[in-house]
Amino acid sequence: MKKIYLFGLLMAGVLLGLTSCNDDKDELTDSRLTYYADLQLQGDEFMLVPIGSTFVDPGCTGTLAGEDITNKIIVEGADDVDPNSPGFYYITYSAVGSDGYPASVERTVCVYDPSVTTDMSGDYTVQEGSYRYSFSSGATVPFSGYPVSIERIVPGIFSISDMMGGYYDVRAGYGPRYAMNGYLQLTGDNEIFALSAVVPGWGDSYDDLYDGSYDPETQTVTFDMDYAGSMQFHIILQ
Repeated sequence: MKKIYLFGLLMAGVLLGLTSCNDDKDELTDSRLTYYADLQLQGDEFMLVPIGSTFVDPGCTGTLAGEDITNKIIVEGADDVDPNSPGFYYITYSAVGSDGYPASVERTVCVYDPSVTTDMSGDYTVQEGSYRYSFSSGATVPFSGYPVSIERIVPGIFSISDMMGGYYDVRAGYGPRYAMNGYLQLTGDNEIFALSAVVPGWGDSYDDLYDGSYDPETQTVTFDMDYAGSMQFHIILQ
């Protein structure tokens, strides 16, 4: 009798295990697909807009699981594009998938002045007379001899490898992530203005850039730049 009882318990355990396995399989088959929004830019990803012209956003189309969701796309930045002000503008198009996962694409719009024919592109060297000034201590640290590259993107708009003249990148030895990569605007009067910049290592930018100019005869770039609320850079490039 005892053997029969133990055999019954064993069989009950086997059946319970089989039932559990079947339940697990049922759970595995009870699944659904996650669909992500598929967004397609209309027009170019990088658009050039001559100053004074009219900008029309080409827009973006989208589908989700084969259905058209273009009318559900959220557009940010299109109204900020000013065709009368040179610079870079960014338009973001975004939508949400079936399980709430976001998708987005971005367009860059560059407003430029085609009448600016001066090209200040070149490999420059920081000249004597350049310095970093501390607002708190009043200390001035002169520096020179470091390389800076400037490249024309479109007429009147240029990229610059380091607005801080290699101070942290080369002089302090922090490396390229601590150079302030940015973009400058050159006007028909050879004045220089900052458009944007970032120091990747710190994730910040300049406070202000002013008194910027370019001398085509001597091929000299000069500007003053305030940074981090605590210092000023006076940069002379030739």
